[in-house]
Amino acid sequence: MTTKKAILKIMVILIGVLFSLVLIINLAQQPIPEHVYFQQFDKKPLVIAHAGSDLYPTDTMYAFEHYAAMGVDILEMDTNMTKDGKIVVIHDSKLDRTTDGTGDISELTLEESQQYDAAYWWTTDDGETYPLRGEGIVIPSLRTVFETFPEYPMIIEIKQESPSMAIPLCKLIREYDMSERVLVPSFSDTAINEFRAACPEVATAASPSEVKEFVIRNFLLLSGTIKPKYQELQVPEARDGIPIVNRFFLWSTGRMNIDVHIWTINDSGEMQKFIDMNVDGIMTDRTDLLIEILNQSDED
Repeated sequence: MTTKKAILKIMVILIGVLFSLVLIINLAQQPIPEHVYFQQFDKKPLVIAHAGSDLYPTDTMYAFEHYAAMGVDILEMDTNMTKDGKIVVIHDSKLDRTTDGTGDISELTLEESQQYDAAYWWTTDDGETYPLRGEGIVIPSLRTVFETFPEYPMIIEIKQESPSMAIPLCKLIREYDMSERVLVPSFSDTAINEFRAACPEVATAASPSEVKEFVIRNFLLLSGTIKPKYQELQVPEARDGIPIVNRFFLWSTGRMNIDVHIWTINDSGEMQKFIDMNVDGIMTDRTDLLIEILNQSDED
């Protein structure tokens, strides 16, 4: 009995020491400096116009113009690169899903890519009609987007890993003085690391491996051991049945001054839930619905 009590006492002491170390580590963690990109916003959640196709053709000037007129906070877009090294706004590396063309965008010049109808397959009635076919909607260059919306905050996702877009994208951002208005994410660890090396002044989102690391360490109460190279986490509510965004997660990111943008929320009930949780930004294909909910909240 004496031996069992001694072992129990030692275990309690060890647990106490471990808890104290975890507490010290987390309390010692200093929040990262606020990037100037986030200083242009004075409210949350931010309405982020995800490049979906519920309202408008994906990744087109037609969509961006309507989102801007609607008053969204951020334009989100996807980028790949043409054969002649021009950065274009298109979600897929291939033309097939969204245009009347086929094949890889990387095998075409910018001029060749803009011969295709970027709204060809866009429909709101499951393919019974295609209302914007033949309206002259083309794959836009990122240069055109910058020239059209020089003051608008943007999220520019790098879709292409090879050849690297890091230097061409950075040069274009600097040319149009967009370094303080652009946030860059990517689902490629390689692409985001290359971009950070080329363009350290521009805000970036966590890469997939960095998101995974944060989620795991936060679950173990060790988020304070992370030295983030990013300023934002783009995450779904859950992944593979494992919850990600909850109040503890948002407390941890808030303490570290890391913004959380959740994707892709198109249901009004889900929107309200994350508004109530004070998430920093909501990425949605239904910007109209989110704006309506937020306006109603302001009136109340």
